Amino acid sequence: MKIYLDGKFVDDSEAKISVFDHGLLYGDGVFEGIRLYGGNIFRLDEHLERLENSAKAIMLKLPHTRQEISDLTCETCRQNNLTDAYIRLVITRGVGDLGLAPWLCPKPSMFIIASKISLYPQEHYDNGLSIVTVPTRRINPAALPPTIKSLNYLNNILGKIEARQFGALEAIMLNDQGYIAECTADNVFIVAKGEIVTPAASQGALKGITRSAILDIGKALNIPVRESDMTRYDVWCADECFLTGSGAEVIPVVKLDGREIGAGKPGPITKRVLAEFRRRVLVEGTRI
Repeated sequence: MKIYLDGKFVDDSEAKISVFDHGLLYGDGVFEGIRLYGGNIFRLDEHLERLENSAKAIMLKLPHTRQEISDLTCETCRQNNLTDAYIRLVITRGVGDLGLAPWLCPKPSMFIIASKISLYPQEHYDNGLSIVTVPTRRINPAALPPTIKSLNYLNNILGKIEARQFGALEAIMLNDQGYIAECTADNVFIVAKGEIVTPAASQGALKGITRSAILDIGKALNIPVRESDMTRYDVWCADECFLTGSGAEVIPVVKLDGREIGAGKPGPITKRVLAEFRRRVLVEGTRI
């Protein structure tokens, strides 16, 4: 496997960063998880816009222009002869000292990995997930804005650990007011009375690229779509539920906290949304 790392493509065994890199020491950096479908990088420009905004928010100067990063992302896929892949694009603060000061890191580091990902077995796409709500709350937006896709995912990882302890593959995380923010790695959607509803980003949800695509799909299919405060009760009593993310794509949920959602199987609107999503990933974005 070839990895892009700071100006050159190297074998994965040679793709190494310093132990003094602040991305490793402090989670100081930003990243994007991107999908390649049939030679098409889905919504690459939207991913790179979010990357730029995340970097701006933490005052990290990107080492390349958006077009250069786009070209390098495409080339990483070509170097590995991939037409379908998961792409991880990471920019760290770079090498510094053992203190926190980011201004002592003179040069950011960038690497791009193009490989495979399989978050959930196919049976869960066919039959739906059973998930739980975990005790760990999402970080307050005043402490760390959820719109920054940073390398610091420990809050999410704690939620993931708790999900596993409860025998689930994924979990809903609430904000400090008790409203649903998102899952540990996915955005949350419900269908209620023919309407698609998802938590607002202000409640602690990442502005996911797949999430944005679902909002567009709902409008294109003439299904009412809105953002709203959402509690566990709203999911328990929904007609359908599904999760979205670049890794997870669109996956139905049929049970939350032991409560069966709707008919207890993937619903018709979820299936319509998924079919349209599958069509769009092949045409929306950047051909490699």
